[in-house]
Amino acid sequence: MRKGILSMTAAAAALALGLTACGGDGGQTTTSTSSAPASSAAKAGKVGVILPDSKSSARWETADRKYLEEAFKAAGVEYDIQNAQNDKTAFQTIADQMITNGATVLMIVNLDSGTGKTVIEKAKSQGVPTIDYDRLTLGGGAAYYVSFDNTKVGTLQGEGLSKCLTDKKADKPIVAYLNGSPTDNNATLFKEGYDGVLKPKFDSGDYVKGPEQSVPDWDNTQAGTLFEQMLTEQPKIAGVLAANDGLGNAAITVLKKNNLNGKVPVTGQDATVQGLQNILAGDQCMTVYKAVKKEADAAAKLAVALAKGEKPTASGSVKDPETNQDVPAELMEPQAIYADNVKDVVADGYVTKEELCKGDFAEKCTEAGIQ
Repeated sequence: MRKGILSMTAAAAALALGLTACGGDGGQTTTSTSSAPASSAAKAGKVGVILPDSKSSARWETADRKYLEEAFKAAGVEYDIQNAQNDKTAFQTIADQMITNGATVLMIVNLDSGTGKTVIEKAKSQGVPTIDYDRLTLGGGAAYYVSFDNTKVGTLQGEGLSKCLTDKKADKPIVAYLNGSPTDNNATLFKEGYDGVLKPKFDSGDYVKGPEQSVPDWDNTQAGTLFEQMLTEQPKIAGVLAANDGLGNAAITVLKKNNLNGKVPVTGQDATVQGLQNILAGDQCMTVYKAVKKEADAAAKLAVALAKGEKPTASGSVKDPETNQDVPAELMEPQAIYADNVKDVVADGYVTKEELCKGDFAEKCTEAGIQ
């Protein structure tokens, strides 16, 4: 299940030696560090960033790491970006080592709220302010939270599936859910959003609620197994609310085996190359584009200010449902992407034409107006 991920012993050794470790599909780099010029280093502290994995979504390594690095370099601030590769023990070890090695600000994407809370509390005890990046750590008490309006993400998914079912003139369609990880608060918010759109349709009898599963750790392999079981249980599934592109592709793979791809609308999220290609091929209904650069820039701006000893203000706040406390927050707006506006994601620079329009997709890109 965790092919390519270092054992904890090996990972610890690699970290201790300052080596580059590989993990997840494609062997993404685990560590990025930079030393700021002496003049800058004297004025600011060091930012530590812990990404969650490279398997649940390609974005963590292809987008977030890149944009955060660019922002820190532009600010002349020293940084250390590492990936925990979905290992909770490694996550805490990395955090401890970052603090020991002089991080004065810690930005984390938690693996679950329990692990995140432990890290945040340790950082607080050392006087290190924390930023929850993308995922809110419930009960954690981070100084700031930077993400997207995740309920809105789910709303767009629900509206997207409804639109695609209408386009197919579906009559009382059976809709299956592939929810995200039960330990990820974002998955809860996404579900709130799409339930808000789809539950009234279930209640009215316009749609029929089909099988539903939450996918542990957003694991795409498990998602495929779960969806295969769903389709066996209910062969007449007519729509799939998949919480991200990886889960959506897992469902599409199963649908292809049954010659149902393109006939059963499937949603997604993250506007990955794979997800966008599935949309261009007609196998995926839509995805939700989250302009990660805006999220990374907003988080980096807060981190840089904290590293310089400032007390930045956030434009809004979110309520932590466990503590009922308001957490200062920056929330970005998501965008629904269908076949007719895939070009928007390319125009924004999130994916390139070269990587999206390879081989058989060249003609489809031309048809979609991708320049």
